[in-house]
Amino acid sequence: MADSIASVVNQITSATSGTSTLSSSASIAKNFDSFLRLLTTQLQNQNPLEPLDTNQFTQQLVQFSQVEQQINMNQQLTTLIALQKSAQSATAINYVGATATVDGATARLAGGTASWVFSTDKPATATINIKSATGVLAYSRTFALTGGAQSLTWDGKGNDGTPWPEGEYTISVTAKDAAGQAVAVSTEVKGTVDGVDLTQDPPVLMIGSKSYALDKIKQVVRPGL
Repeated sequence: MADSIASVVNQITSATSGTSTLSSSASIAKNFDSFLRLLTTQLQNQNPLEPLDTNQFTQQLVQFSQVEQQINMNQQLTTLIALQKSAQSATAINYVGATATVDGATARLAGGTASWVFSTDKPATATINIKSATGVLAYSRTFALTGGAQSLTWDGKGNDGTPWPEGEYTISVTAKDAAGQAVAVSTEVKGTVDGVDLTQDPPVLMIGSKSYALDKIKQVVRPGL
C-alpha cells in the first residue's frame, strides 16, 4: 500500500514537468484525491502491531504542497508575462504617427526631408555621403561636428539642386579631429512610425521599410508636443 501511495506522489511530480499550469492543476487535484483515498484505506487496514509510519505520508503531503506551490508560482508568472506583453503592445500602438529616433543609418525621404542624428565624444570635421537604395550618391557635404549629438535634415536635393525621389537613403560618415585622427561617429535615424507588427515579441515599429524592436527606440516625439 505504501508503494501505491508513493506511486501517486511520483505521478503528480512527473505531471508537472513539461505541461501547462492548467493541466498540472487538474492533475494534482486528481492525484491528490487518489492519494487521500489510498491513505484512508491504509489507515483502516493497518496492522495494529505495525502501525502506519506517519513520517512517510507526512513527507508525501509535504511533496504535494511543494508541487502545488510551484504550480501557483507558474500561474502567477504566466499572468505577469501576459500583462507585460499587453502593455508592450499598447505602448507600440501608441507610437504610430509619432517621430522616433533609433540606431541606424537608413532614413526615409518623405515630404522633402530626411533626418539623422550624429553623436561624437569630441569636435571633429565630418564628411557625409547620402546614397539612394540603389547605391547612387545623392548628396555629399563636409562640415564641423561639435562634441555630443546634433541633427542633420536633408532637403532631398542633390549637390546640383536636383530633387531626388522619395524613398530610402543611407548616410555614411567619416570624421577626423584637429590632429587628423579618426573620430568615431554614431548614427541615428529619425522617422515617422508608420505601423506596428504585433506578431513579433517584443512588438516592432515600422519606419518606412525598416522595422525596429521597442528596445531600439531611443526617443519618441509626438507632433505638436
